[in-house]
Amino acid sequence: MAAAARWLDDDAPSHERFLLFVDEFDPHEPFDTPEPYASLYDPDWRGPHLIWPPYVRGALAAGVLSPPEARQVRACYGAKLTMIDAWLGRILDVLDRRGLWDTTAVFLCTDHGHYLGEKDIWGKPPVPVFEPLGHIPLLVAWPGAAGGTIDALTTSVDIAATLADLYGVAWEHRTHGCSLLPLIRGEARTLRDWVLSGVWGREVHLVSERRKYARAPQGKNEPLSLWSNRWSTMPLHSLPELRLPLPDDRARLDRMPGASVPVLRQPFRAADTLPLWAWGAFSGNHLYDLADDPGEERNLAGTAAERDAADALRAALESVEAPHDQFVRLGLE
Repeated sequence: MAAAARWLDDDAPSHERFLLFVDEFDPHEPFDTPEPYASLYDPDWRGPHLIWPPYVRGALAAGVLSPPEARQVRACYGAKLTMIDAWLGRILDVLDRRGLWDTTAVFLCTDHGHYLGEKDIWGKPPVPVFEPLGHIPLLVAWPGAAGGTIDALTTSVDIAATLADLYGVAWEHRTHGCSLLPLIRGEARTLRDWVLSGVWGREVHLVSERRKYARAPQGKNEPLSLWSNRWSTMPLHSLPELRLPLPDDRARLDRMPGASVPVLRQPFRAADTLPLWAWGAFSGNHLYDLADDPGEERNLAGTAAERDAADALRAALESVEAPHDQFVRLGLE
């Protein structure tokens, strides 16, 4: 943050136009901060701060966390948020001092949320992507645009499409993003009817403005393949037993949907050791009416509404040329 603020102050003014990307890993585990942040939201806590939440569903119910410990975990997360906000403020101060708001678009987003006790879920365990994890913030400051709230459905890839639109460049490969400029300029109220989301090897989610459908494997979690041209994805050197399994003699060259460049495709079966983010049992399908049930308390899977949701998910997967594996494992053939 400090380096980014210095660059904005010292170097940005010499450029006719610039693109500054700041990738801030925090807030993230461990939720460790110096004082005064560490004790800011739980000043009566005694002992080491609880900076690692358990990755579990039902932590309070099972006694993994006591109510005071749960409060402490949330307090440590809040402390880290506050610390990062303070450092982000250094960048905003430069924008103020240099008068850059009049000529600079600013996007603030995150990759995902975090469970801190909602539904007694903690960390990022193997559960469907409920709203605390998947409904992420997107803040945009646009020169000349008045402040306000836009309720249109968007997703992270729309930011890249917006930057390409802003700079007048065309993609050389297929993308699924929609430029946000029509929304920002007040020329449109919506851009897309749905987005797809999920964690590799787990449920596939179809989210619309009103409804969320999480489809789990219909039986064994297979067939399942991993496409990658960078097989070092998330190595865990400290826990080698959890590292991404190496390709084996089943691997072959294949092409990602919409691409002509070959990548390595490694198939997995249910009995294989899967990458750690695909571990964990499934709890069936989930369907929620987000307008009437924003807390996702009433699962409508198994009702007549699920038939329409499954048809919509199938159509969405077809539109992005999803691999046949997905249709088979999800029972959508």
